[in-house]
Amino acid sequence: MRKTYKLYIGGSFPRSESGRSYPVTSATGEFLANAAWASRKDVRDAVRAARAALAGWSRATAYNRGQILYRIAEMLEGRRSQFADEVRAAEGVKRPVAEQIVDAAIDRWVWYAGWSDKIAQVYGAANPVAGPYFNLTTPEPTGVVGIVAPAESALLGLVSVLAPVIVTGNTAVVLASEERPLPAITLAEVLATSDLPAGVVNLLTGRVAETVPWLASHLDVNALDLTGVTVPDVAVEAETAAATNLKRVLRPPTEPVDWMADPGLSRLTAFLEAKTVWHPKGT
Repeated sequence: MRKTYKLYIGGSFPRSESGRSYPVTSATGEFLANAAWASRKDVRDAVRAARAALAGWSRATAYNRGQILYRIAEMLEGRRSQFADEVRAAEGVKRPVAEQIVDAAIDRWVWYAGWSDKIAQVYGAANPVAGPYFNLTTPEPTGVVGIVAPAESALLGLVSVLAPVIVTGNTAVVLASEERPLPAITLAEVLATSDLPAGVVNLLTGRVAETVPWLASHLDVNALDLTGVTVPDVAVEAETAAATNLKRVLRPPTEPVDWMADPGLSRLTAFLEAKTVWHPKGT
């Protein structure tokens, strides 16, 4: 059947407010499906949903967030064959390579799930001070994070930029790969049927150059990950728009990214804020 996929906003799958869609083709040019063409109102709706979900998600225990990410990995593994088919079609790789990419995406969810209740010990500190005080630094989520998903790695790259954002208590508005959106849309179906609360992840498809300026300029977005922006002029426009309310911006990489490599902790800490508390001790 010829499918027209929808957006994923607030735990639901609405059609684009614009009523537009665009054809998605395989790496060899074959028609695969139609994807929704998100508008700036869809961006606003997604940001609103992410903001509404932030309070509950950021207050959830780190252990609970880790459990939910692990559940996402379980659900993704249950649809391993479908994801392998979509990665193979989108990226033009052979079936064994596609399966390897899907397995790496599953492992990536599990890896970040394991960090959920450990990053505070690594990134936080009990600071030595001269005086009768406890001085403690703890990490807190930045807030609503806008993400432009990598274009060259429709599944593994997406998981690698999304998982560290939400495991640390942030909520996300994701602009999927424009040319390869189907793995992202299927991942949204996995998220919707897992234990992830509605609104924690909101996924839009369409023209990145059209939607990213509105996401970057939105005053209720606290941070921006421009990893998937490949056009320098669009990146500059987004950074300029983000300066309106001093968003934290992760710039596009200057070199090709090996998404199969060890991800490290840089993305876990990129969207955390350090809060330092003083407390008197003794009498």
